Amino acid sequence: MDASPDRALTEIEERGVRFVRLWFTDVLGFLKSFAIPSEELETAFRDGVGFDGSAIEGFARVEEADMLARPDPSTLRVLEGGDAEPVARMLCDITYPDGAPFDGDPRWVLRRNLERAAAAGYSLLAEPEVEFFLSASAERYEPLDRGGYFDLTPGEDGFRRGIIPALDRLGIAVQTLHHEDAPSQHEIDLPPADALAVADDLISLRLVVKEVAQGLGIHASFMPKPAVGIQGSGMHTHFRLLEGERNAFFDATADAGLSKIGRSFVAGLLEHAVAITAITNQWVNSYKRLVPGYEAPVHVGWSRRSRSALVRVPADRPDDERACRVEYRAADPACNPYLAFAVVLAAGLDGVTRQLEPPAEVLENLHRLSPEEVRAAGIRLLPDNLHDAVAEMERSELVAEALGEHLFEWFVRNKREEWELHRSYVTPLEVERSFPLL
Repeated sequence: MDASPDRALTEIEERGVRFVRLWFTDVLGFLKSFAIPSEELETAFRDGVGFDGSAIEGFARVEEADMLARPDPSTLRVLEGGDAEPVARMLCDITYPDGAPFDGDPRWVLRRNLERAAAAGYSLLAEPEVEFFLSASAERYEPLDRGGYFDLTPGEDGFRRGIIPALDRLGIAVQTLHHEDAPSQHEIDLPPADALAVADDLISLRLVVKEVAQGLGIHASFMPKPAVGIQGSGMHTHFRLLEGERNAFFDATADAGLSKIGRSFVAGLLEHAVAITAITNQWVNSYKRLVPGYEAPVHVGWSRRSRSALVRVPADRPDDERACRVEYRAADPACNPYLAFAVVLAAGLDGVTRQLEPPAEVLENLHRLSPEEVRAAGIRLLPDNLHDAVAEMERSELVAEALGEHLFEWFVRNKREEWELHRSYVTPLEVERSFPLL
C-alpha cells in the first residue's frame, strides 16, 4: 500500500474529505486531537503544524514550548461516510521546530527502539488481548450482566454490532470479541502486526470502544480493577521477533519449538520484569489487579502451560512457526502502549544480546504456593504497589535508555506525585471499618 503524502492527498480529494483530525498522545497515553481543513494538509506534511507543547502532560517547559505535529500518511483513515460528511484521521509524530524528533513523544520512543531492533536485524510483531468493562454508570462500576467467560449475555449483541464496523472504519482488524470472566467484562483480541501499528490501533480502539458504548447509553472503562472481588482487566500481549520473514523465536529442532533467541528473549523479560512494571502497569489502581487469587501474574517466571506465570510460551501448536510466540501477561489496558512495547522490546533484546538463559520452567500453579514456598523456590514477585514499582524503574539503566532522559525523568516525577496523592487519601473502607471503633 502506498503510504506517501501524495497518495494521502489524492484519497482525501477523492473521498471529499473537508477536515482532517490529527491525533497524538501525551506521555500517559491520553489522546490529543485537533483538526485542520483538508486544504492545509499538504502544508502540514511539508512543514508540520505548530502547537504549545507546554500545555501537554510531559512535553515541554514554557520556555521550550514550540512543537510541531507531523501527520504520518500511513495512518490515514476516513472515519465517516454515507450520509455523513467524511472526516479523516491521522496520527502524528511530534518534532522540535528544526525537525528533530521530540524525545518526549511516546510514539517516537517506540519507533526509536524498533529502529535499534532493526539495526540488529529484527522486527517486532505484537498481538494484544484487550480487556475492559461496560457499565450502566460513568461514575462507578455498575455491571450490565452477570455473565462469565464466553457467555452470551442480553444486550451484548448491540455493542458487538456497533464496535466491529466502527473499528473496521479505522482499519483495525479484530480476531475475536467475547465476554470475559467478570460481570460485564469483555475482551477484544487484535491480530499480530507491526508493533508501532498495533500501538496506534490500541490508542484508537480505546476511543472507539468508549464512543460506541456512549452511543448505547452506557460507559466503557479500561480501569484495571474497578471493584473488589472480581477479576481485573489485563492486556496480555503476544510478541514475535522476526528476522526478515522468519520467526526468530522458532526452531523446529528445539524443545517446544522455542529457539535459542526465543529463550534469551524470555530471559531478558524475566530479568527486567520488575523494572518495567511501572510502565506496563502505570496507575495506582493497576496494583489492585496484580494480587494473588485473581489470575493476574505476580510471580516472575515462565511456563508453556501454567497461566500463573508472568511470561508464557503458548504450546498450542509447537510445530507451527507462525504460532510460536512469547506472551507477556502483566500489562493492563490503561498503560501507554507505545512505552509498554518499547520497554518489553528493550528487555527482551537485552536478553538476546547477552545470550541469557531463562530459569527453570514453572510447571505448577504458582497461585497455590504459600509465601514460604515461593521464597524457598527463589521466585521473585512483581512490585505490589506503584511506589515500589517506580523505585525499581528508577534504578534501571535499561528503562532509562529505552525511554530517553526527558520522558524517563518526567514519568518518575509524575508517578511519585500520583503515589503521594494516593498515600494521603483516606479511603471509604478505612472510614467504614475504623471510624466507629477508634
